[in-house]
Amino acid sequence: MPYQYFLVDRPLPYVAHVQINRPSKLNSFFEAMWLEFKTVFDTLSHDPEIRAVILSGAGDRAFTAGLDVQAASQAGILQQQEGKTEDVARKAVGIKRHVEEFQNSISSVEKCEKPVICVMHGFTLGLGMDISTCADIRICSADTKFAVKEVDIGLAADIGTLTRLPKVVGNFSWVKEVSLSARVFGAEEAYRVGYVSQVLETKEKAIQAALKMAELLVTKSPIAVQGTKELLNHARDHTVADSLRYTGVWNSAAIQTSDVERAMLSGLKKTKPRFEKL
Repeated sequence: MPYQYFLVDRPLPYVAHVQINRPSKLNSFFEAMWLEFKTVFDTLSHDPEIRAVILSGAGDRAFTAGLDVQAASQAGILQQQEGKTEDVARKAVGIKRHVEEFQNSISSVEKCEKPVICVMHGFTLGLGMDISTCADIRICSADTKFAVKEVDIGLAADIGTLTRLPKVVGNFSWVKEVSLSARVFGAEEAYRVGYVSQVLETKEKAIQAALKMAELLVTKSPIAVQGTKELLNHARDHTVADSLRYTGVWNSAAIQTSDVERAMLSGLKKTKPRFEKL
């Protein structure tokens, strides 16, 4: 299915590669774009031909520079529209609905049943942080410039970074520093604090590393891989006791899959298992 703002191809069996495709504007987002973003990931989430997703940005300059501030200032939710109410409470409800729709669109990466590998390069600002914190695995090229940029446009980040970044990175002092200051930090610093798991020399090498990783993931049982993503995300947001209980309930069904027998027999026979589509 062709999309207006995204390129989606299948470079390997069971692997989808999604590219943010607005390089002339540094892949910056506006409303129609983030709504389509949700459609892309919701579709891939339920596609039985896909078991892993790679997300990157088209062009040489940016993964994404974040929100298209010019477009938002001209037609954003804060613009008073002719004939619309000026009542503060009603206006607040409209803004709240807008923010929730925006949050849900970006959260589609996290909610995608398939593991998502985010490959960043160049500018990864604002919304780029929101998107990448949703991903399961993050890698980047050495030229990547990160920033939680929202305070520089007069607001607190509200699409996910302030919620997820403290859980992705264990150093809360560092999280507050970069979020309060909006300062730019580089790939090596991102690796040092654990925001990314690999730094490659170039974007091309980072994409190749992601493809190699995805190629490995798709050889595993999709029941096991998707279940692991679900259980890890649940553990992040719940107590140990709640997560142990949830895991037990989840696996009481999942362990009945034929994939367990296939994986165990392949280990004994030293063969590669083949798993049914999911």
